Amino acid sequence: MLETQDLTIRFGGHVAVDAVSCRFEPGTLTAIVGPNGAGKTTYFNLISGQLPASAGRVLLDGEDLTRMAAPVRTRKGLGRAFQLTQLFPHLSVQENVRLAVQARCRGGLDLLRVWLDHRAWIDEAVAILEQVQLGDKLITLAAALPHGDQRKLEVAMLMALDPKVYMFDEPTAGMSGDDAPVVLDLIRRLKQRRDRVILLVEHKMDVVRDLSDRIVVLHNGRLVADGEPAAVIASPVVQNAYLGIAPEEEAVE
Repeated sequence: MLETQDLTIRFGGHVAVDAVSCRFEPGTLTAIVGPNGAGKTTYFNLISGQLPASAGRVLLDGEDLTRMAAPVRTRKGLGRAFQLTQLFPHLSVQENVRLAVQARCRGGLDLLRVWLDHRAWIDEAVAILEQVQLGDKLITLAAALPHGDQRKLEVAMLMALDPKVYMFDEPTAGMSGDDAPVVLDLIRRLKQRRDRVILLVEHKMDVVRDLSDRIVVLHNGRLVADGEPAAVIASPVVQNAYLGIAPEEEAVE
């Protein structure tokens, strides 16, 4: 479904992502790991369109998205949850998710259709919020939620978009021990559908081991390892990367 071909971005003389080629198939969860500064979030930004590529391509279902803006890529099926929560802070929890449902249904221009479909959009939003355990906070302003609930709300909005590709950038960052399992369980249930690509940037190796079918390792912007979790985690190139030692040139298959 999703493929990057020699994807690269340069900031002056610094190459932040260096010719990364990967193919991600539906029904798999791929964890993208590496030390701080490895290029993981930058790679996500290139895929989702927050940054323009200096070279290379992003393909979804064979269609070249490389020159498309981020909102267009979202409509094509790329869904992104950010490291820093992106919400409508002055709208209620329910309205945040309802707007995401409405965006997926392409509503908002035909007033008659909006009137007829509004109840259905609300019902779907409420059902999704029940799944993320926010059903008791429908009328709460997003800005008034604690951090853990804001993270859950962002996941709910991503679910409402129902994208072909789910991109999670450290989804449990800053969450309490009670909140984090809720989000991880939602990701696990999305994985069970087997018809979506799931990408996960994560520092917690216990989460990576638990959820991932495959691990891709970036170091200094380069792809240095790619394969099954047990083999990749045990490989010297990964251990060296996490110790801050320059990795070998050969990628682990």
